[in-house]
Amino acid sequence: MIAVSENTAGGAQKFLGLAGLAAAVLLTACTEPDVILPGKREDIRSVLQEPDPFAEETAASRQNFSRPISLPGSRVNASWPQATGTPTYRVSHAALSATPRLIWSADIGDGDSRRQRITADPVVEGGRIFTLDAGTIVTATSTSGQTLWTRDIRPAGERAGFATGGGLAVNNGTLYVSQGYGVLVALDATTGGERWRQKLDASGSGTPTVFGDLVYLTAGDDTGWAVRTADGRVEWQIGSVNDIDNVLGAPAPAIGGDLAIFGFGSGDVQAVFRRGGLPRWDAAVLGERFGRASGEVGDVTGSPVIVGNRVYVGNQSGRIVALNLGSGERIWTAREGAVGPVFPAGDSLFVISDINELLRLNASDGSRVWGVELPNFTRERPRKRFEVYAHYGPILAGNRIVVSGNDGVLRFFDPRDGRQVGAVEVPGGATTAPVVAGGTLYVVSASGQLLAYR
Repeated sequence: MIAVSENTAGGAQKFLGLAGLAAAVLLTACTEPDVILPGKREDIRSVLQEPDPFAEETAASRQNFSRPISLPGSRVNASWPQATGTPTYRVSHAALSATPRLIWSADIGDGDSRRQRITADPVVEGGRIFTLDAGTIVTATSTSGQTLWTRDIRPAGERAGFATGGGLAVNNGTLYVSQGYGVLVALDATTGGERWRQKLDASGSGTPTVFGDLVYLTAGDDTGWAVRTADGRVEWQIGSVNDIDNVLGAPAPAIGGDLAIFGFGSGDVQAVFRRGGLPRWDAAVLGERFGRASGEVGDVTGSPVIVGNRVYVGNQSGRIVALNLGSGERIWTAREGAVGPVFPAGDSLFVISDINELLRLNASDGSRVWGVELPNFTRERPRKRFEVYAHYGPILAGNRIVVSGNDGVLRFFDPRDGRQVGAVEVPGGATTAPVVAGGTLYVVSASGQLLAYR
């Protein structure tokens, strides 16, 4: 045991006291006086109580206007063979009755379910309407509603129900079908007989485009393909950045002049020479709709649409852009998203936005002319919102803008001011965009029925 004297302990206490005093003096010397900024003091919560300084500007930009529009003349078209992005195959204004009604329905296979969805819009050629169900069943139906043939294109050895999605295009008696199992199949449009099939090494849920002797397709949301129509052999491929947050289905490529325009899941847009696949230019559709979880997904859902020397393309997170076809230079950007391709008519573009509005935009600068809210959430509660309704289109037919919805309504709007001027029930709700041929409108229901309106 070691003893400490009283004198030693007292000295230690004095030393600690002096050291603490010195430290306090040192810290006091290092502390700078508070700087009081001049100006009026505001409550930190006032920004929540006073009007948003940008609210008036935003509200003004979203006002609706009625403007005249010069529409192309309507015509009775015999076919609707492909997606509307390529000018050669686009039906600009189909003839349709002012009061169409349901005249028949026909079964096409499996409808929408929790695991599978119908993603292929119907196509029409040679008096036949071609459809793809939520699985792998392709059906040809006559214009009077009779089933002409059906074919299951599921690859050998694959189990049913493990893939979904796909697209259709028909050209010169051959039906081209892409499928979620990762195949592109060419069928005889008259008999349904298989001519060839090509494996895609990725999901084949994109919509094909046929032009000349090549079929163009986006597979897996990041690979562009060009396949020969004669035998299905691969002519060339291009790639984009991989992105896992994508919407089911891939945009149909658009063909204009000597260029093929592809949109990818990453938001990338590529123009390549359609004969050899050599790159011409790259662009991107980037942006975010704040306050919405879906605004984080930048997938190109507004497929490229070519009009003259411009390409219009959009994503589902709040952006639509106009690009120069030859150079890819951006002409304008609209802070609106697109869940499907824009439909050009006159001096305007019509589109269903990412927040379920039917919009008319000025094609020259992307400014908003009018917008109409479509049914959105299926149910709303104070603290919980349920899934949203899906709407498809729009197209121009019978001097009206036509939109189909899975809320069970086919709607018709005045293109001048956006007034709804008609509606027809869609039993089971729509799951595809409407198409028109021979004065008849066709749409597929979520229950797997092809519906005809005339």
